[in-house]
Amino acid sequence: MNPPRLSRDSRRQQIVDCALPLFAQNGFAGTTTKRIADAAGISEALLFKHFPSKSAVYSAILTDVCEADPGLMRLRALAPSTRTLVIFMRGMINWFFGTPGPAERNEKLRLVLSSQLEDGEFAQVLFDKVEQHVAPVFIDSLKAAIASGEARASEASPRDLFWFAHHTLSMLAASLLPRVPPLSFPPPAQFEREVREFLLRGIGLDDAAIAAYADCEMPRELLSEFCSLESA
Repeated sequence: MNPPRLSRDSRRQQIVDCALPLFAQNGFAGTTTKRIADAAGISEALLFKHFPSKSAVYSAILTDVCEADPGLMRLRALAPSTRTLVIFMRGMINWFFGTPGPAERNEKLRLVLSSQLEDGEFAQVLFDKVEQHVAPVFIDSLKAAIASGEARASEASPRDLFWFAHHTLSMLAASLLPRVPPLSFPPPAQFEREVREFLLRGIGLDDAAIAAYADCEMPRELLSEFCSLESA
């Protein structure tokens, strides 16, 4: 029996809705376009008329997650400033070492690492969305911090500094993946403070600004956005 006729937008949304639980249950690598098509009750040929690849389906899911996440919207609504930059950095550290739970976080880290060792497909899709939806908060706030005199300009662009910070955290978190980690770190509160100060100095904040915002708390309602992109 042929699948019911839907508008192009409705069919695309149906495919995305059917793919989401498959990615959640099986991960990116374990989900095939055939399984997505079967779940949507359509042929692979029809799926490919709407999405050229599995990556395109996953990208559409990430877009939906970003646009529907109230925490991310609240973060993006904060005025660019040094304070917002510190809140952002605390949130990013929290994602890698706090929320979401270790099992979910570790699964996503493994997917990214294995992708970068192979064809890079999953990592490219994920990083594109992070750069589109998350990085601008960092970039605009770092520019504001430089303009206020609380940070020094760097030869590296704010965009590159964002990825330097992101990948530093990613590799620190990756060192905790083995059952017996090859590195040991201080207790969580001390570790968070040391990593935060290291990164804030690395992106150019001066010591006075770091001290001034040392107790700047990550608002509870903003904690979700740092896990939403990587837990779709």
